[in-house]
Amino acid sequence: MTNWFEQGGRAYARFRPEYPRQLGTYLAELAPEHRVAVDVGCGNGQLTQLLVPYFERVVGLDPSEDQIANAAPGSRIEFQCAAAEELPLADGSANLITAAQAAHWFELPAFYREVRRVGASGAVVALISYGVLKLEASLNERFQRFYREEVGPYWPPERKLVDSGYATIEFPFDEITPPALNIDVEWHLSEFLGYMLTWSAVKRAKDDGNEAVLMAFANEFAALWGNPDRKRPVSWPVNMRIGRL
Repeated sequence: MTNWFEQGGRAYARFRPEYPRQLGTYLAELAPEHRVAVDVGCGNGQLTQLLVPYFERVVGLDPSEDQIANAAPGSRIEFQCAAAEELPLADGSANLITAAQAAHWFELPAFYREVRRVGASGAVVALISYGVLKLEASLNERFQRFYREEVGPYWPPERKLVDSGYATIEFPFDEITPPALNIDVEWHLSEFLGYMLTWSAVKRAKDDGNEAVLMAFANEFAALWGNPDRKRPVSWPVNMRIGRL
């Protein structure tokens, strides 16, 4: 029994998928001006960095000091610790307000009040997430069963909002229909299992003493994968709720 999860866990930061560059371009095209963009719940700045080429000032905000410590500031980008419900920006100052893979943790009514306060006339607000990944048919069925049935009970309730692309949440803005976008990578087996190790559900299963289920899946999946050095395509749909103030 190879301990695939322990192997992947040594490089946590490598395994979160990057948003496509087209996403930053699209959001900038929607913004009425390009003075200030703010990315709320920014984590280590994956989406925040995509906005830098288009805006005079980009602000990344996250309540976690650890996440902010791992973000990279620059000449037009800054990071601060702040909650989504108390944005440290002046009234009417932001042309674009984004939240990527984060809005399901917000107290949305308070966040929306802040969006209206800091948003300039015609500002754009974008809630972004990526859905359940897809693999080649030979791997996908086994993965989906693990995701929904075996580790599924360990997901927090908020995960359902991500899986639905935020389709069921209140979104009180003039809505814009976004284009279809995907995150596409090619990964080795260790990269794929390393990504799975970053899931909160996998961590909770381990903490619950159910690591045998994880290991059984990992070794069965490794057999289906074949040569662990073979790269295979992995794809996530990018889901967006986009509106204008």
